[in-house]
Amino acid sequence: MALETKICGINSEAAMDAAIAGGAALVGLVFFARSARNLSLDRAAALAARVPAGVRRVGLVVDEPDERLDEIMRAVPLDMLQLHGAETPERVSAVRARYGKPVMKAIPVATREDLALAERYVAVADRLLFDAKPPAAMAEALPGGNALSFDWDLLGGRNWAKPWMLAGGLNAGNLADAVARSGARRVDVSSGVEDRPGVKSPAKIEALLRLAATL
Repeated sequence: MALETKICGINSEAAMDAAIAGGAALVGLVFFARSARNLSLDRAAALAARVPAGVRRVGLVVDEPDERLDEIMRAVPLDMLQLHGAETPERVSAVRARYGKPVMKAIPVATREDLALAERYVAVADRLLFDAKPPAAMAEALPGGNALSFDWDLLGGRNWAKPWMLAGGLNAGNLADAVARSGARRVDVSSGVEDRPGVKSPAKIEALLRLAATL
């Protein structure tokens, strides 16, 4: 069975079309001002309109209040919200109830101890996403999309009561190894299909999705 793949941080028509044509199951739109992949509401709505039925549109947000989430949800047809900040389990539950949409919670991972955090979200999130925790010394680090990976062996052999995705520094060169070591059947890729931060490469998207279909 092919990997379920999410291409995140899409901000051009060419990238969106490549993700859809290549078989991405989910496409991610970023609403975080500090990110090079940040979208205006109008731009996000236009890109979301290109997505056919069967491909889920995911909005990535970071510690946003209800007022901002209301704006996003009114303007952009999203199928899922990805909470990529320090949202508590209570906040995850509240967002899920407020919008009636599935919620994916990102869990930053550097050590085995970080995985314990995931247990707090199993009961309230529809999905978990394990991403690399940036080191404290990393200047201007983002919550995700830093082209960093973590020790994939930390996830090997683990079972979770909810579906989960692997993220963090994935690209066509390391995807097979990451999947073999972590046991992931769902992956989220952003920086690994870019020519530079915020500039998606349709060719890299196509290549990664071709590989994912074989794993």
